[in-house]
Amino acid sequence: MTAPIANLSTANQDLVTLATWMAGDFSNFKQANAALKDFAHIRIFFRPLPYDFFEALGFPGGIGFYSEQVYDYDLWSPYRQGLHRVIAKEDHVYIENYGFKDGVPYAGSGHNRDILNTIPAEGAIRRAGCSMVFRRQSNDDGDKFIGSVEPGNNCQIPRKGKLTYLVSHVEVTENSWMSLDQGMDLETHEHVWGSTEGALKFEKRESFAQELPLQHIQGEV
Repeated sequence: MTAPIANLSTANQDLVTLATWMAGDFSNFKQANAALKDFAHIRIFFRPLPYDFFEALGFPGGIGFYSEQVYDYDLWSPYRQGLHRVIAKEDHVYIENYGFKDGVPYAGSGHNRDILNTIPAEGAIRRAGCSMVFRRQSNDDGDKFIGSVEPGNNCQIPRKGKLTYLVSHVEVTENSWMSLDQGMDLETHEHVWGSTEGALKFEKRESFAQELPLQHIQGEV
C-alpha cells in the first residue's frame, strides 16, 4: 500500500495515491494470451511529467502524465497518445485530458524519458468534455479508484460516419489497470464502436512512481 504523506488533506492524499498507482508500464499479456482471438497484447504507459509542465498553459504546477497505448510488437508506434493534468477536488480526483497538435515526434516517450522531456506543453489541445472523474472505493478486496468520463455526454468523437460520445469505465489498483471504452450514438445511444468482448485488464510491469514530483505536493491545500 502507498504510505500516506504527512500534512496532506484527504483529497490530496487520494491524488497522490492515484498518481502513484497510475505511474507505470502496464500490460494485458495474460488476458491476450488466454484469449488470442479476442484481445491483442497491448501496453499502456503513464509517465510522469515535470511539475511545471502545465505552467506554459497558465496553470499552476502539479502532477501530470504523458500516456500512450501501443501494441506490444511495435512499441514505437502508439495508436493513442495523451497528456493528463491531475487535480484534487473535494470528493474526487479530476483528470483533464489533452491531445497533441502533432504527437508523432514524441512517440516512445512512455518508455524513453529523454523523448518525454522534449514534449512542449504549448502543443497540448484540451479534449473538451473528456475529463475523467475518479473516486476511491474501499471494500473487503482492498482499495481501488473507479473512474468515468465527466457527466454530460460531451466527449464527442466522430466514428463510422456518426457522431458518438465516449463512455469509459476505469478501475485502478496499486498493481492493475482495467478499462472499457465504448462509443455510443449521440442520438440513439446505441453502441457504435469499442470492445464487445469486455474490459481490457492490465497488470503493472514497472512502476514510474519514483519520477513523480511529490516533494512539491506536501502542504498544498
